[in-house]
Amino acid sequence: MTHLRRTACLVATALLSATAGAQRPDWAAFDRWVTQGVADWQVPGLAVAVVKDDSVVFSRGYGVRQLGAPTTRVDVHTRFAIGSTTKAMTALALLMLQDEGKVRLDDPVIRYLPTLQLYDPVLTRELTVRDLLTHHTGLPGSDLLWSGGDYSTAEVIRRMRHLPPATSFRNSYHYQNVQYAMAGEVVRVASGMPWEQFVAERIHRPLGMGETVSLLSQLAGAPNVAAPHMVIDGAVTAIENRSVDPVAAAGSVWSSVHDMAKWMRFVLDSGRVGGRRLVSPSGFTDWLSAQVVVPQADFYPTRTLTRPHHVNYGLGWFLHDYRGMSVAMHTGSIDGQVAIIGLVPDQRLGVYVLANLDHAELRHAILHRVLDLYGGGAARDWSAELRQLYGRLEAEGKAAEARQLAAQVKGTRPSLDLSRYVGTYSDSLYGDATVALRDGRLRFAFGKGFTGWLSHFHYDTFLVPWDDRRAGQGMVSFVLDATGQPVAVEALGTRFARRAQAR
Repeated sequence: MTHLRRTACLVATALLSATAGAQRPDWAAFDRWVTQGVADWQVPGLAVAVVKDDSVVFSRGYGVRQLGAPTTRVDVHTRFAIGSTTKAMTALALLMLQDEGKVRLDDPVIRYLPTLQLYDPVLTRELTVRDLLTHHTGLPGSDLLWSGGDYSTAEVIRRMRHLPPATSFRNSYHYQNVQYAMAGEVVRVASGMPWEQFVAERIHRPLGMGETVSLLSQLAGAPNVAAPHMVIDGAVTAIENRSVDPVAAAGSVWSSVHDMAKWMRFVLDSGRVGGRRLVSPSGFTDWLSAQVVVPQADFYPTRTLTRPHHVNYGLGWFLHDYRGMSVAMHTGSIDGQVAIIGLVPDQRLGVYVLANLDHAELRHAILHRVLDLYGGGAARDWSAELRQLYGRLEAEGKAAEARQLAAQVKGTRPSLDLSRYVGTYSDSLYGDATVALRDGRLRFAFGKGFTGWLSHFHYDTFLVPWDDRRAGQGMVSFVLDATGQPVAVEALGTRFARRAQAR
């Protein structure tokens, strides 16, 4: 054998070995790395599934469903809130209805929801079903409507007429959950069944997703359900679930990695299950096609390490590049529960992670570790790197809070007797907040999520540790007019105007 032929043989052998290595990741090493990550991030429970070429190549649960209950082990069938990874299901539902001629994504929304009214009449008239799915209407987030208020889906949507746009129509990206609730209502009108029934019967059932439910309210009494946890006063603590059911189509589904592996196989098989197509080829292409440019600053903090060249939003998906791969992904974040999905359609590769700790960003680390295993990337400890990144961001947040508290002006007193702050304060969008005097102390209340006792901070500003400890604490400031009368209260990023008192 000549030197040239021998060299060629060695190169070919090396390439074959590299390819074989890429096709057969060391899952035992990956398992040990995830186990260490769960401990390092103090995540009570987590589950992972990896799909490649229509096969589940890795699937495992870690930790416990509830801290302090060692027998509640997480397995691949444990159900967690999947949060905003629900959005792709809502978009798919509308694409399926479009295939049936019952909806057109480029139709005005008022064709299906004729009573819809938004702040801007032009927006009301021109808003399309597609716009509901792509976060570029110009409307800012309005999550306080459902996370703090106690409103039905219909009332949440009705109140959107009072939300002023942040920018002009279709001018910029603003993540907007209530628009997905509107999309769910379009599904209801067009299909004749509630959104939660449509996704259950037309998507979950054909895919064999028997462990998946559409609403938190459907979980009552169900076994093997993960409890949510947050870090409160420096300790990981179990908390109550926050229901997303009022804006269900934005993120209310609960599932397991066992079922979500079926979902990934379906997407990676271009919308087919068992050889049967649930969405047309053109609809599938539209689903995973870029619709809106997402500014880098509005993407996840992980971008500073992953360095995507472009980020777009599709129909329920973020679309970006990573090491030459085209990735469709999304996260889900509900108080105390997180999810992430990442798909590389060109490689028929998918990763799904569920966990029961608020913003456990180990999810991003696991996603990119798997992408590296198949993309030939250098071994990189994403868990350690992201712990450092998010640790720095957390420290910056605490420093900002400390600066706010340090700005307190000592020795001041409220301008008025406490009884004069009492009253009902209203905002056209969010509704009523009340201030009451009980046993010599002021008490603030907005909706079901924000109630607490006020303690004087300085001047006419009060500090309020919320009764719901997961909400932390906030500031409540009273605004006085020229006569010294309280005319408004500023809280929760909103100015509530005082209602006239009955005489």
